[in-house]
Amino acid sequence: VQLQASGGGVVQAGDSLRLSCAASGRTFSSYAMTWFRQAPGKERELVASISWGGGSTYYADSVKGRFTISRDNAKNTVYLQMNSLKPEDTAVYYCAGPRPTTHWTRPDGYDYWGQGTLVTVSS
Repeated sequence: VQLQASGGGVVQAGDSLRLSCAASGRTFSSYAMTWFRQAPGKERELVASISWGGGSTYYADSVKGRFTISRDNAKNTVYLQMNSLKPEDTAVYYCAGPRPTTHWTRPDGYDYWGQGTLVTVSS
């Protein structure tokens, strides 16, 4: 499986962006997927995660109510809609999968990673 993240950019506080993670490989639709982010000088942290069918989602408290994770298995793509962006959302955003059954909030259990897409939010 190869993951390709895109959609990052430079925006102002309060703006919106939608990130995409396109996957190759026919098993994508059976994977739960997760978005992580890493700000300069900080550890990689979980942002949001979605079940294989899209019916179950999880969000970090810091983005709850502002970000929405979704997926389109027909297009082998996972999305992260980011609204009301804040300067503290500035980071490189990574998609990863498949979500492991344990310790899935930690990045070390994921086998596949996208290359990352940079989101910069100015105040």
